[in-house]
Amino acid sequence: MAEVQDKLNNTQPSPVDKRSARGKRGPRTERPVSEFDERVIEVSRVTRVVKGGKRLRFRTLVVIGNAKGKVGYGLGKAGDVSQAVQKAVANAKKDLRTIALKNSTVPYQVIGIYKSAKVLVKPAGEGSGLIAGGPVRIVLQLAGLKDAVAKMLGSKNKISNVMATIKALDAISSPENIKQRRLGKKSKTEKEV
Repeated sequence: MAEVQDKLNNTQPSPVDKRSARGKRGPRTERPVSEFDERVIEVSRVTRVVKGGKRLRFRTLVVIGNAKGKVGYGLGKAGDVSQAVQKAVANAKKDLRTIALKNSTVPYQVIGIYKSAKVLVKPAGEGSGLIAGGPVRIVLQLAGLKDAVAKMLGSKNKISNVMATIKALDAISSPENIKQRRLGKKSKTEKEV
């Protein structure tokens, strides 16, 4: 009996055990937490005609923001959707803009125009919520607006409307910048440029 227990305690793993361990994945690694939320707005299949037929690729439009006044958009194109999204996020991080917010809304009404797309963004009273549709709503949410009214007035193209919305938000100056401009002094942001 003691011999059997010694054999059980001193046994090496059989080849069957090694084979089953080989197919298992290692410990799960945690993804790094990004300070920006990212939303994929559009994934479209684009093809180009080449000598042997058609070449299929994917184009993605991604908007990122931290809901505290920073927002950016990016386009990515690749043969795989996940690679296209990664490229779009990298481009969006290069395009980050800071927006002047007043509490949870915009300080005044602005219109952003990009090609044939027009986007109107108006301030709203506290508690009225975000009243906007489509890609404009996503951009405003990621920028950190909680109370605003927006309307797409021109094109229905998602890329054009995202760019028009960001142009509208980019056109907003903080009250401090406006005051300093009227007094003839340069603000901190204007000195840097």
